[in-house]
Amino acid sequence: MLAHTSRLTLVGGGVLALLYALNWWLVDTDAQLLRQLWFLPGVGVIGAVIANASGTGGGVVFVPVFNAMRDLGAMELDPIRVTAVSMGIQAFGMSLGALRWTDRLYHQKAPAPLEAQTQARDYWQVCGLVLLLSVPALLATQRLFAFDGQAVLLGYKSFSIVLGVALLIATWTFNRDIPERTRLEPVDIAMLAVISIPGGAITALFSVGIGELVAFYLFLRHYPILLSVGTACVISSVSVAAGLVWHIDMGTVQWEVVLLAAPGAMLGAFLARPIAFWLGARKLKTLGAIWIVGSALYLLWLNW
Repeated sequence: MLAHTSRLTLVGGGVLALLYALNWWLVDTDAQLLRQLWFLPGVGVIGAVIANASGTGGGVVFVPVFNAMRDLGAMELDPIRVTAVSMGIQAFGMSLGALRWTDRLYHQKAPAPLEAQTQARDYWQVCGLVLLLSVPALLATQRLFAFDGQAVLLGYKSFSIVLGVALLIATWTFNRDIPERTRLEPVDIAMLAVISIPGGAITALFSVGIGELVAFYLFLRHYPILLSVGTACVISSVSVAAGLVWHIDMGTVQWEVVLLAAPGAMLGAFLARPIAFWLGARKLKTLGAIWIVGSALYLLWLNW
C-alpha cells in the first residue's frame, strides 16, 4: 500500500510532464497555428473533467468539439486527424486520471449508506480482461480493416443513445434505493469480455468506445463509482496510448493541437475525481448519461 494518497499521482504526473516536454523538443510546430489555437487549453480542461469524472473517455468531448470547429472553419482537421489528436490529448489526460482513480483504490474512505467499497481484485480483473481483448482488436482494426466510418459512427452513437437512456431510467428507478454491488459477478465478467472486442475496434476509429462502454455497463449494473469510472479511465488511457503509435507512424497527428490541449487535459484530469465524488453516484450517472445522449444526437445530426 502506498504511504501517501498523492504519491502515485505525483510520480506518474511527473513522468507525464517529462514526456510532454520531450514532445515539444522532438516535434516541429507552426508558431502561427499555435497562436491561432490559443483557446485549446480551455477545451482540454473541460473535456478532461467530463471524461475523467465519468470514465467515458475524452473522445466523447473532443470528437464533437473538433468536428464542430472544423465545420465552423476554426480548424482544418479531417476525421482521421480528429481521431489522432483526440488520442494524443487523452494519452496525457486519461493517464493522469487513471493514476488519480487508482490511487484512491488503495486509500478508500468508509462508504456512505447504500454505497460499497471496491475490491482491488475486481478493479484489476476488469482492467486486465478488457485490455487483453480490446487492445489487439484496436491495433488490428487500425492496420487491417477499412470501415465505412460514417456508418459505424451512426450505429455506435445510436447504441450510445439507447445505453444512455437505459442508464437514466435505471438510476432513477430500480437502482435508486438499493445497495451497490460489492463484488464483480461472473455474468458481468462475461459481458465485459463480449463488449471488449467491438469496443476496441470502435476506439480505433473514433478514439472513444471501450472506456465509455465499460463505464456505462458497470454503472448500469450498479457497481461503485470507483470501479466503474476508475477502470474505464485505466482502460481508456492504455487504449489511446496504444492506438497513438499507429497515428504517429502514419503522420496523422496535428501536434500543435495536442501540445496546446494536453496541459489543460492533465489539469482537468486532476480535478475530475473530487468532482465525481462531490456529485455522488446518482448525479454523476445522470449527468454522464445526459452528456452521452446529447453528444450522440449532435454527431448524428452532424453526419445526417
